[in-house]
Amino acid sequence: MRIWVDGGLRDTADATVSVFDHGLTVGDGVFETLKAVNGTAFATSRHLRRLARSARGLGLPEPDLDEVAAACAAVLDANPVPFGRLRITYTGGPSPLGSDRGDAGATLVVALAESTPRADTTAVVTVPWTRNERGALAGLKTTSYGENVVALARAHEHGASEALLANTVGRLCEGTGSNVFVVLGGRLLTPPLESGCLAGITRALVADWAGAEEADLPFDVLAEADEVFLTSSLRDVQAVHRVDDRELPGAPGPVTAKAMRVFAERAAEQVDP
Repeated sequence: MRIWVDGGLRDTADATVSVFDHGLTVGDGVFETLKAVNGTAFATSRHLRRLARSARGLGLPEPDLDEVAAACAAVLDANPVPFGRLRITYTGGPSPLGSDRGDAGATLVVALAESTPRADTTAVVTVPWTRNERGALAGLKTTSYGENVVALARAHEHGASEALLANTVGRLCEGTGSNVFVVLGGRLLTPPLESGCLAGITRALVADWAGAEEADLPFDVLAEADEVFLTSSLRDVQAVHRVDDRELPGAPGPVTAKAMRVFAERAAEQVDP
């Protein structure tokens, strides 16, 4: 693989960053994950705008989005794969050992890994840990992912691919790397951004294309929802057939199946919606 590091493509063995990089030492960085199909990334403009928003929220220097776009194009061209995960990482750069940020400038890394399309359905678990909807990082896509690592490991221990979290006031929030939608009485609902969830790219498109509504939902809505599905860049729309020990027979249900179909059709028509 060829990886973009600070201004150019490098072979994997030479693609290195400083051991003093603030993204490594204290998680001071932001990132984006894009789906890449046959050398073309999906929704690039939306992802780059969110990268810039996250960087501003973390107080990082404004990223040069033209450079980031060029880096993405170079990595995709250098690494032809049929289906891949394109990862943009932008950090505080080399810094002192501590929370203070240095003045050496930001680090930009763009890498691609081959992946496989998601299954139509999956299992999820709920976990006891919460999202802090009032925290400094709420709504930012940062590299401080330790909580997600722990929660996702719990999901894997229980034969699931995702863990769902409430926020600090017991409202449904999001997954470790996904947004969540539920169907209640035929209505397609998803938590509002005020819940502390990430403003997912796929979430926004599904809400627009499939007519979902934002709703402040209790966490135990997962025990009564008629249908549940997840959205993310690599999952697209993925039905949930089990929440903890509760089976949802027939998944994907009719509302989820429609959302899956509409998303696939619209995404095929617009590579950068």
